[in-house]
Amino acid sequence: MSGKEKKSVISGEQQFVTFYLGELLMAIPIGCVQEINRQLECTPVPQAPSYVCGVVNLRGEVVTVVEPRQILRLPAGDQTRESRNLIINSHGESVGIMVDKVSDILTLTDDGVTPPPANLKGVEGRFFIGVHQRDEDVVVLLNIDEMLSETYEYASLA
Repeated sequence: MSGKEKKSVISGEQQFVTFYLGELLMAIPIGCVQEINRQLECTPVPQAPSYVCGVVNLRGEVVTVVEPRQILRLPAGDQTRESRNLIINSHGESVGIMVDKVSDILTLTDDGVTPPPANLKGVEGRFFIGVHQRDEDVVVLLNIDEMLSETYEYASLA
């Protein structure tokens, strides 16, 4: 492939769950999402990294819940009635991520997604797989495995 050809960042047609972290509209593949819960009471974990909110018991399974704002180095936010805990399945592990608000399901094709800029609102580009421009806003496709890679490193040390 020559350098001038457009490299697709997703293949074919895919569905994404969209959610907000502050003003940033983000999306992850729907296949990664096990479930969406209201705020669950987290049990703090002593000596855990600052991005770990704690753990929850999800029908007998202990799930680590992380704050993606800290991992992505975004400003802290407040939990509201719209805040949700997305239970993600990544690398065979269930992990909860706290989001400000779940938006909707978005179906995208490879020609509707462009590669991400080197950084977006001060966040490193390695955390994104692409962006989708809509009439009213931009949707950032989050590289969930990259974002959670530090969590896996922490869990393997525990």
